[in-house]
Amino acid sequence: MTPTQLRAFAAVVRLGSVKQAAAELQVSESAVSLHIGQLRRELGDQLFNRTGAGLAFTPGGLRLAGRSAELIGLQDRTILEVTQAGQGRRLLRVAASSLFAEHAAPGLLEAFSARAADLDVELSVCNPGRFVSLLRTRAADVAIGPRPEDPGTPLAVRPVMNIHLILVAGPEHPLAGAPVNIARVREQTWLLGPSAAGSLGAVPALLRRLGVPEEHQQIFQSHAAAVEEAKRNKGIAPVLSFAVAQDLAGGRLVRLSGANLHLDGVWHAVALAEPDPPPAAAELIRFTATPRAVQAMVKGAGVPVSRFRPAVHVTLWS
Repeated sequence: MTPTQLRAFAAVVRLGSVKQAAAELQVSESAVSLHIGQLRRELGDQLFNRTGAGLAFTPGGLRLAGRSAELIGLQDRTILEVTQAGQGRRLLRVAASSLFAEHAAPGLLEAFSARAADLDVELSVCNPGRFVSLLRTRAADVAIGPRPEDPGTPLAVRPVMNIHLILVAGPEHPLAGAPVNIARVREQTWLLGPSAAGSLGAVPALLRRLGVPEEHQQIFQSHAAAVEEAKRNKGIAPVLSFAVAQDLAGGRLVRLSGANLHLDGVWHAVALAEPDPPPAAAELIRFTATPRAVQAMVKGAGVPVSRFRPAVHVTLWS
């Protein structure tokens, strides 16, 4: 397998078609098909088949999809680290939960990276259940999100921010405007972001507490996409209160009222206690406790990846 082959396959997985993958990679469709064919022959697996509904991936294709993203990310990080080392630059690797990465990381990392001209920040979005393994293998220097559950690993943990999760719906949704009970809420279509796929964090905790059946859960590629569907009255969505304050004030969303329809949580910054975290990681952990950092996280809610400073790089982990 070559990096070029893996990049072609990863693009097909992400975009859902050979044509779109070729356009993104700026190569011909036949070149993408050639790379996919080489992978199929080498691995002895069809990887995916075309159906009327799109691409249907084989079990081996799904496994390769996850591995290809990791291998490409490792190659990119290695190139970046070698280049930065030659330029005398420092690299800080931050792992973050999807909810934190989408709503708070842009503002925090923009404010933090502006403090040091020689510092580059790499943000990896991953399931909080992987925080400890990423720290142990040195794939990340610090992790931010729900506190991990790993009593066997000495961790340095500091609270970063209190969060308040609420339920919202569009103004024309049947549950909007009047108090509702848990039974009615449980029967609705739940519009969820990627954080719902894990077991740690406020969103999974709320789903468990209310007993929401899996068949009523729809998971979108981002929390913002789930909120947009809620605005169209397609269902209800658990959201961070500060992230939808303007939509609530403007009447584009309505908060559902009723007992136990909210949940409070805390984001934590986590690093290995032994050995001591790298200086840049310790500096970030201290910075997260400052009023300036909290203000940056709240005001930076919803900033797209395209608005990150050039010193911030983003990696997605399955």
